[in-house]
Amino acid sequence: METTFLMVKPDGVQRGVVGEVISRIEDRGLRITALKMMQIEREMAEEHYAEHEGKDFYGPLLEYITSGPVVAMAVKGKSSISMIRDMVGSTDPADADPGTIRGDYGIEIGRNIVHAADSEESAERELDIFFDEEDYQTYSRVEEKWIYES
Repeated sequence: METTFLMVKPDGVQRGVVGEVISRIEDRGLRITALKMMQIEREMAEEHYAEHEGKDFYGPLLEYITSGPVVAMAVKGKSSISMIRDMVGSTDPADADPGTIRGDYGIEIGRNIVHAADSEESAERELDIFFDEEDYQTYSRVEEKWIYES
């Protein structure tokens, strides 16, 4: 079992697809163990996107991600990082397969609905930025007994 980070960006919130994203996560049998809607402050955005500092799109990315509320989630399950990455689709919605979140809802690379951690290291770092230990909840899904105990 691993935990990953997923965020519905301002365009996803503004377009009303938060529920659809959550439904897709739950339909795959994954658990949302922390969830919050928030307005990201500039300092948090800089920390989150630190690896992009100095790139041409860094400034506009910070402006965009701080422009409206986001929904941040911790998602737990077997192979959750790769499962979420597959569900999200390619960064550029034009290249994303139909049936993926970005393929179905994304408009362009700068308005691609969601951010998902791309590795275990990224997930840990991003989860630490957005959540405190007391934000996490522990529970089991009914079907986990036969999914994870077989």
